[in-house]
Order: sequence, then C-alpha cells, then structure tokens
Amino acid sequence: MKSRKVKLIIDELIDQYAYADKSERPWIIGFSGGKDSTVLLTLVWEALTRIKEEMPYPYQLRRPVYVVCNDTMVENPIISSYVEDVLSKIETAARDQGLPIIVKKTVPKLEESFWINVLGKGYPVPNNTFRWCTDRLKIRPTSNFLLEQIDEKGEAIVLLGTRYEESATRERSMRKHEIKGNRLSKHNTTVNTYVYAPIKELMLEEIWYIINAIPSPWGFDNSILFQIYADASADDYECPTVVTNKEHSSCGQSRFGCWTCTVVKKDKSMSALIDNGQHWMKPLLGFRDGMVAGRNVSENRMTTRRNGQKAVTEDGHNQGNYTPEYRYRLLKELLQIQKNIQKERPHVVLITNQELIAIQVVWNRDMIFDFNVGNAYRDVYNKEISTNNIKSLDDTEKRILKEICIEDMSYYHLIDNLIALQETKTLMLSKYGLHNDVENRIESFVKEIEQ
Repeated sequence: MKSRKVKLIIDELIDQYAYADKSERPWIIGFSGGKDSTVLLTLVWEALTRIKEEMPYPYQLRRPVYVVCNDTMVENPIISSYVEDVLSKIETAARDQGLPIIVKKTVPKLEESFWINVLGKGYPVPNNTFRWCTDRLKIRPTSNFLLEQIDEKGEAIVLLGTRYEESATRERSMRKHEIKGNRLSKHNTTVNTYVYAPIKELMLEEIWYIINAIPSPWGFDNSILFQIYADASADDYECPTVVTNKEHSSCGQSRFGCWTCTVVKKDKSMSALIDNGQHWMKPLLGFRDGMVAGRNVSENRMTTRRNGQKAVTEDGHNQGNYTPEYRYRLLKELLQIQKNIQKERPHVVLITNQELIAIQVVWNRDMIFDFNVGNAYRDVYNKEISTNNIKSLDDTEKRILKEICIEDMSYYHLIDNLIALQETKTLMLSKYGLHNDVENRIESFVKEIEQ
C-alpha cells in the first residue's frame, strides 16, 4: 500500500529517468544503508521496475544507476556488517531482475585512512577545529568515483536522500542551490554534476512508514534496519511499529558514523547500542573516549608538526604530532581490543594488516626505529604478522651483525635502519623518495657521531 505522495515521487522519478532527460547521464545514489538512502533506493527501484514493465524501447533502462557506498574503514561494526549484507542483496536482486543498478564501494586511499594518519603520521584525532577526517575518509573517495563517471559520460546526476525536515541548516543549504521549477540543481563543488533530491519533502514519519509498509524490492528484511535504529536510540520509549503520529517522534533521529569519531562530545548511538545488549562494543567506546581524553595531553604530543613548524604554546604545552611512544601505545591497545573481540566475532576487523604494514613504512620514513609494528603485533597475538616484509633482520642476521659491530653498536643500528628502509620499498605508498630517506638517515647518523 503506497501513499499518494509516494506514488507521486515514483511518477516523478519515471518521468525524470525516461522523458525529461533524454541523455544517458548516469544516476549516482549515495547509499549509507541508513533510513533515508534506503527509502530513496526503494523508490528508484520501484520506478525502474515500472519502466521495464510498462515502457517500450527506447525508453527502457538505458541509464546506469550506481549505488555508491563509502566505507571509511572505521565504520560502526554493526552498521558495517549490516551494509555488507544489504549491498550483497542489492547486487544479486538487480542482476536477477534485469535492472541497471550497479553497486560500487569506495574506500579512502591507504595513505589517507584514519589509522595511517593517527598512528602512522601522528595526526591528533579530529575535533571541531581540526576536522581532517570528513574530507579524507568520505568526500575524496566518492568524489574520485564521481569524476571517473564524468570523464566517461561527460556529466552525471547525483541522487541524494536529503530532506528539508532534517534540520533548518540542511533546508537552507538545499534551497540555496535549488533552481525554481527545476528538479536538478548544480553540484556546488563538482563541475558537470547535477543534484536531484526526490524525497526532500518527506517527513520522518513517512520515511518510517515506507520502510515498514513497503517490502524491500531487493528482498531484505527492513525490520533489521528498524531494530538497529531502535537499539541505537537513547530515548526512553520503544520505537513504534509504524510511525504515523508526529507526537511520537521516532527512534529514527539516531545518527551513525565512525566508531572512532572524536568530533562529537559523546557517541550516543554507540552508548545506546551497548545499553541495549551490544556489550561487546564497550571496549570500542572506551578506546574512543580514551583518544578524546589523550588528545591534548602535552606528554602525548611532540614539539613540532610534520612540516617541522614549532608547536609549543607560551606556557610550554606541546601541540605538535603525537609522539612515537603514544602512537605505539595506542596501536597495542587497539590490537588487544581487536584480538579480544575476534574471539567471538572473527569478522570484526578494526585495523587491517595492510594498514599495519603502511604504518611501519611511515615510521621508517620518519626515522622512527625505536618502535616496530611487528613487535606490537607479536606481543598481542603471539605470532608474526602475515607478511615477511615488515621485519628488518631475522635473529641470526642480527646476531652476526651485532658481533661485527661489537665495538660500536651505533653502526649496527644504522645498518638495521637502512635495511628496514630498503625492505619496505615495495610496500611504500610511493616508491619515490627512498633514496632521500636513506640519505637522510645517513646524514642524521653522521650528526649523531659528531656530537
């Protein structure tokens, strides 16, 4: 059973896809797996199904519809697992139903991932004044995919699940870019890109009505999504089965994001999930809170930033990057939490092996040799990390080298460091610069022995 407003939206989608726009500009749907993007895709799916069934060639499905999901690599694990299941269903159902819906997953570049920046480069975790995460983890990966489509097709249309009702700020922003009488508005940052917001006038109650009353066209159980929102709600009442009464403001106000998010003062959704039975997430919340508490502690920060700029306040408080010691401590704590969680949930990965290796590469290039990712991994997991490139020398080689350098162990450390730089060249985010790294290490060694 569909409301009149829902039918009008589907009719508009059909018109825009098949008649109003004669080009083959791809549609790109930003899909988070949340309530609004789920409703948007549901209505687009219904429109495409009707076009296929009712309209003859050439109005049939000539325009690709990309369902683009951005994985920051630090998503709330419950949401991440749910989205994986949903995307798999979407991909299979679209193929079986003969619809031009293509699932694409975007991730940040390795050198821009959260853990490479925090544990590798020592960036302080984001806050409201230094919010580096949104651009690197979310905007850039999706923008890169968008630009690929524009290069291929010339233009693209981005469908957003944004709604006026979300906030006064959101409504002002949406109306600012709208063109009266036009469904499409120009993208405010990307050229040759247009924005289309078909569900902008839907109210929260209508969103939940659609999720609960219209079966998922890709065959997923929408009650799972509803339950996630219910469990993540900090409200004292239960979510109604179908929200139709404005006085009963649903659990749908919950916000999901990165479990590491340090921009918000308190992660209410993760706290509510824990309170509602997801007790295994408590160490994640504790780690997140610990990163907030340790962010501005002077002992955790260096006296300079990565560019060498001095970063000490007049009262002597350090404001530079995290110290190698603090990064190493955070890494070991993160690995221990991951190990404990994986005993019951082996699919939960908080930091990938690829990221661990890249962190070691960054440390080597920054001449940080006193701390080793392989050692941290071995201490926690009691085994070697699954790569033979992360170690500098094996035990026998180290023993022989120490015997040779017995009169001056500084030469042993120099050789070990140079080998570490050489062995990580195949793992480097960019091989360019290895020669300079070696020169820099030798130069620093010469300075050390001259002092």
